Amino acid sequence: MGKRDDLIAKYADDLRTKCNMTPDMDLLTKVTIGCGPAIYNADASTVAGSQPEELETVKNSFLIKKLGLKDGPELMDAIHAVIKTYGQSERNKYRAVIYYMLTKHFGKESVYS
Repeated sequence: MGKRDDLIAKYADDLRTKCNMTPDMDLLTKVTIGCGPAIYNADASTVAGSQPEELETVKNSFLIKKLGLKDGPELMDAIHAVIKTYGQSERNKYRAVIYYMLTKHFGKESVYS
């Protein structure tokens, strides 16, 4: 297994143990690949859930640009809900896990097919 496979396994474990979800491994793999080289950078691979500017980046770069959603209060509500599911106190909120949960939340799996 390569480094990316190891990370995908770690993300799947987070989804199972911290988020109480059974991951769709095919979708998780595609979301992880979609994150690009950011998954290998300690800072870029995580989302700082308590920083408003970081949440704006998730909203604008992922939800609006990648998933093609219209801007509105429901986007930030979804981000907060996903972070709550992951655990506010969880130090490492992996970007791929957050993006995976947001993709599922909005039913946008087709973006990755």
